[in-house]
Amino acid sequence: MNYADIKKVDVANGPGVRVSLFVSGCTHRCEGCFNPETWDFEFGEPFGEEQVQTILNYLDRSHIRGLSLLGGEPFEPANQETVLALVRRVRAELPEKDIWCYTGYSFEQLAARQVGNHSGALLAELDVLVDGPFVEEKKDLGLRFRGSSNQRILDVPASLAAGEARLLEVYMA
Repeated sequence: MNYADIKKVDVANGPGVRVSLFVSGCTHRCEGCFNPETWDFEFGEPFGEEQVQTILNYLDRSHIRGLSLLGGEPFEPANQETVLALVRRVRAELPEKDIWCYTGYSFEQLAARQVGNHSGALLAELDVLVDGPFVEEKKDLGLRFRGSSNQRILDVPASLAAGEARLLEVYMA
């Protein structure tokens, strides 16, 4: 897997101060995407142990609330194994940090394991999922932590327990 960027300080992609990983590769190719260069799976640099350690070091600060995964598409089948290994390391070494993930896939597709071999396992490691493709016609700059009104901010543990998507209401207003 390649990655486009690691942001040491991000306040736009989830609550509080966060570390964000922008992965490369996306087949959704949403019109109006804010990061179209990340559609290319070869964009950026190879992601490996050095980048994992960098992310863990950035996260290991008291003022950092958690990790946000964006892209590109973290749930692209070609990216899932690497992203899953990263989130498992974060869970093991920094369990107090929350993990948000942005995806163009729906919760329902991921929970049904319709996307790649690791979508269910990766979903189970997340706290929050912002799901659905960006839709230019539904773009709304007033929304928190999402770009278009069709996208949902989901409480992943509650959604998995209920067997259906559960909104994280505090951020949906």
